[in-house]
Amino acid sequence: MIEINLLPHREARRAADLRQTVGILVLGLVVVCAGIAMVDRGIEGDIASSEATVRQLEADIARYKPEQEQVEKFKAKRSELEDKLDVIKGLDRARSGPVRIMDELSKNTPDRLWLTSLSTEGVQITVEGDSLDTGVVADFLRSLNASPYFTEVDLERTSSGSQVEGVKLVHFIITAALADPDVEEDAKSSPEEA
Repeated sequence: MIEINLLPHREARRAADLRQTVGILVLGLVVVCAGIAMVDRGIEGDIASSEATVRQLEADIARYKPEQEQVEKFKAKRSELEDKLDVIKGLDRARSGPVRIMDELSKNTPDRLWLTSLSTEGVQITVEGDSLDTGVVADFLRSLNASPYFTEVDLERTSSGSQVEGVKLVHFIITAALADPDVEEDAKSSPEEA
């Protein structure tokens, strides 16, 4: 019988399979390295782009810094001017306040009633006077209560007053708190504006 030695053929086949496997492995490594290189280039490009953006933003910040400082100065100046305007408004109210209070007292004083004394302490006002009867004093109290310039109107005391030409007068003392309707209107309108 003839014997054929197949061993070299098997060895050749194993060597070919090994070469093919090594080739595939090398090709895979080349593809992986190429992929890594491409990803690395993409990341480096993103980093460079981000750094350029940061530099541009820093340049913009530096360029607009003088304008920002000028805006802050304008805001401080505006606040200062608003404070001055508030002081001027307060002084104007204080200047015209006593005149308006006296005018309001004059409007609300009924006939047959005379004011003899007027004193203020802070926002508290004390009015003394004489009247022909207590009904006139009651009318005076009602009219002061209705006035926007007075709050917390209270009759402190009535007593027999002096006698003038045979007529006995009623002496009275009234206290009230002064109010400024303009300030109250400003306070009411301010929350609506804000």
